[in-house]
Amino acid sequence: MENVTYPKYRFVVLAAYSFITATVEIQWLTHASVARPAEVFYAGQFSKASFFNIDFIAMVYMLAFLVISFPASYIIDKYGIKKGVGAGAVLLGAFSLLKAISANNFTGVLIAQAGLAIAQPFIINAVTAVSVRWFPLNERAMAAGLAVLAQFIGIIIAMLITPLIVGSDPSATEYGSGFGKMLWIYCMVSLLSVVAFFVFVKEKPSNADIEAENRQTFLGGLRMVLSHRDMIITLFLFLIGLGIFNAVSSMTDSIAEKLGVKDSDGYLGGVMLIGGIVGAVIIPVLSDYYKKRKLFLVICLAGMIPGIAGLSYASELAANPAHIYAIALIGSFVLGFFVMSAGPIGFQYAAEVTSPAPESVSQGILLWVGQLTGMIFVFAMSYRSNHFLGLTMNVFFALSILTFIMVLFVKESPLMPGKK
Repeated sequence: MENVTYPKYRFVVLAAYSFITATVEIQWLTHASVARPAEVFYAGQFSKASFFNIDFIAMVYMLAFLVISFPASYIIDKYGIKKGVGAGAVLLGAFSLLKAISANNFTGVLIAQAGLAIAQPFIINAVTAVSVRWFPLNERAMAAGLAVLAQFIGIIIAMLITPLIVGSDPSATEYGSGFGKMLWIYCMVSLLSVVAFFVFVKEKPSNADIEAENRQTFLGGLRMVLSHRDMIITLFLFLIGLGIFNAVSSMTDSIAEKLGVKDSDGYLGGVMLIGGIVGAVIIPVLSDYYKKRKLFLVICLAGMIPGIAGLSYASELAANPAHIYAIALIGSFVLGFFVMSAGPIGFQYAAEVTSPAPESVSQGILLWVGQLTGMIFVFAMSYRSNHFLGLTMNVFFALSILTFIMVLFVKESPLMPGKK
């Protein structure tokens, strides 16, 4: 396989795949950063105290991931990128259009979001498949990193651009009036990404003979992953860390409201994603350079603690509303920097300690547990009109300390020199 001359066209494939990855993430959080204007826009169409409220629009992505993730991975492995991701692309196009058409109807938006949630695993679970088919071994981490970076970019767009389109100033007459415009803009971008996928993405290079690697079967690999001591600890780290990130991403506007921020400006979520992008570029590179996995996982989970503290206790640390918001923004940036940079290192660590289990199995189950707790955390934060949001954030702080203690017990990757 490594004797294959990989064409420069591989970067076109990666760009097209990254584009559709970004758009499916934009669709995830269309309402998360503008929850309060959305409540005004859809007034009378749902009960804020109901489980099926504005926050459920984001949470349905996590719920669907729990059910669809493993079947989606199996289909991608069995039928390939073009058909596997293509199925997700078709769903993305169809339901982004339905979402735009139903912009004024909360039930219609929720139904469309459920369809988009089904599409997501077919798209984001193919990162490894794209990198293995199209990139040589020494470029696969870079390719996977760029594809994951596209997810972050999509989330940032949803966090920062959406409030500008919708209208987030409660004193303005156009407050919350731009939901139709916003959903149609994102629909057009989504449809463009679908077209780009089908036009530019091919299954594999024409001169490549993708050979079966000497690895466990899907079920055999799953059994191996679930029986490995260090993998079990890593699962716990993602259960908490990724779950907190998913929950905070989905509830940024509600957290901002609790802190006394009047406008749904999306900055709280935006700076978290910006911190994540910076961290995901710096920390994994340092991990590769120093050939250490455990050390940088410890650093990341130690850094998570002050980030959560800033978000959870900003109101206790300052009295001035501007100072409270500043502390929360700093905490959000720190949280994103360390939690999101822990992701790539954790994926690589899991693949190394569970080899020869397929990488898709170890990565898939890490994502799965993060979606599970993310959904549970969102439910706890939003239950009874966000009554327990503050308490849940306090629990996050305690859990962040626990994850730091747990990471101290993992062993270094067997592929790292001087492992203990």
